[in-house]
Amino acid sequence: MYRTGASSSWGFKHSFIFYFLIFTCILSVSCSIHFRIKVNKLQEDIFNLRATCNNQNGVSSNTNEVLQGVDYSSFYFKNVDSRTIGVYSVIFTLIIPFLFYKNLANRSKNKTLSNGTKSNKGEALLKKRIAYRVDVFFSVYPYAKLLALLVATIILIVSGGLALYAVSDASSLAEAVWLSWTFVADSGNHADRVGTGPRIVSVSISCGGLLVFSMMLGLVSDAISEKVDTLRKGKSMVVETNHILILGWSDKLGSLLEQLALANKSNGGGVVVVLAGRGKEEMEIDIANLEFDFMGTSVICRSGSPLILADLKKSDAYAMRVVLSLTGVKEGLKGHVVVEIHDLDNEPLVKLVGGELTETVVAHDVIGRLMIQCALQPGLAQIWENILGFENSEFYIKRWPQLDGVHFEDVLISFPDAVPCGVKVAANGGKIKLNPDFDYVLQEGDEILVLAEDYNSYHPVPLPKVHKSSCPTLIDPPKYPKKILLCGWRRDIDDMIMVLETFVAPGSELWMFNEVPEKERERKLADGGLNAPGLRNIKLIHHQGNAVIKRHLETLPLETFDS
Repeated sequence: MYRTGASSSWGFKHSFIFYFLIFTCILSVSCSIHFRIKVNKLQEDIFNLRATCNNQNGVSSNTNEVLQGVDYSSFYFKNVDSRTIGVYSVIFTLIIPFLFYKNLANRSKNKTLSNGTKSNKGEALLKKRIAYRVDVFFSVYPYAKLLALLVATIILIVSGGLALYAVSDASSLAEAVWLSWTFVADSGNHADRVGTGPRIVSVSISCGGLLVFSMMLGLVSDAISEKVDTLRKGKSMVVETNHILILGWSDKLGSLLEQLALANKSNGGGVVVVLAGRGKEEMEIDIANLEFDFMGTSVICRSGSPLILADLKKSDAYAMRVVLSLTGVKEGLKGHVVVEIHDLDNEPLVKLVGGELTETVVAHDVIGRLMIQCALQPGLAQIWENILGFENSEFYIKRWPQLDGVHFEDVLISFPDAVPCGVKVAANGGKIKLNPDFDYVLQEGDEILVLAEDYNSYHPVPLPKVHKSSCPTLIDPPKYPKKILLCGWRRDIDDMIMVLETFVAPGSELWMFNEVPEKERERKLADGGLNAPGLRNIKLIHHQGNAVIKRHLETLPLETFDS
């Protein structure tokens, strides 16, 4: 109770001193205005006396009466009244916010005292409420800072103009307001002011102008910095057409960009947009460090996730979610979508979500099969590289309406600069049919798969004349058993063994050398659908060890393996 009473007594004294100072300021201003009125009246009397003395010879007898009859004091009284209004307006403009705040604080204190709490708690709560309202105002309205600065500038100019009009010899209020604006805009304009009052007011306006322009420069600088940061982080929209969009970042991006650059070389370059969850600058640095020429192709990086929801842990589930997001675009999806998945079992699900525009690539399984074929045929890796890349010849699919109704055997000799390899059958849902029968007739909508130098480097020509002759009889070379060493373990190793089973001759051996225990291997192979005892051409030989340890490799007869 003692503390509360002491706090209330101190607050009362503090409020009393505050109001006393306000009253003193108003009284001093009123006294100065009163004395100024007296001075103006004395100056008017002196003016009349001087006029009377100067006009004694050339003025009639009633000149003095005329001079004294002119009510010049009324003009000055009117002028003084307007200046008085200006002074009081400035004072009340500056004092009213403080009075309003003190009134709210006193009400809050009285309310907290009536509730039996400490008095300083109400004032603290009031400050928090005001700070919260200001914070909400600046957060909700994007132009709140600019609006607040504009209002503060107008108040400064108007109040400064009123103060100048009250303490200086300005001819009108408008002239004083304009003079106040010049002080705000250029702080050096107040240097020629004369008199204590005008100088004090001019310095105050100039200091307020410095503060206003400092805040304005800060707002402009923040806006420019925010815009530059937005552009630097890659948050702006990409306005491009006929471009390729790559979603996500992986170690395959470098080779993918290289092949796209080679593919766009004949067109003078293209546009590739990369959207990944990394920083824009980081992606641009990694792309700039790639050691190949883009040949006119532009790579635009944007930072962000292709999903609205959080990224999923499993890659195939992530890819499926991306496809679902793409197909849900309001504008409609018209581009061709190629999706890389890791598990062959998830391929039907991705196609079900993506529809006809989606094509899946099971890169893991494809690489495993390519490894088997390259192991059996030395040099095949170079052929695959040439065919699948854009440096030499590559596959192209195109429709040629002039070939509708032509047998495929005639299509084979219709392209002197390309090698027809198959047909994309329109009646079968666009499935590719490799090496169809010679008597297959192309239907309307069918497209031809060829191996050519570029998409515009080949075209059909009229059928040439062919001299008929008997074809030589081709004898397949005999197959001999192979001895192959497979180091390491892959998820699709059962699929690789089945592919190898179809290529090798009976009696071949596959030595499996990895760190997986033999019993666990048999279980995993059985879970994958491989019947190891039912293999006809391959015999599985298990060895356990680490392929990077030399002494483990020395236990194997490396010199006896074919590949």
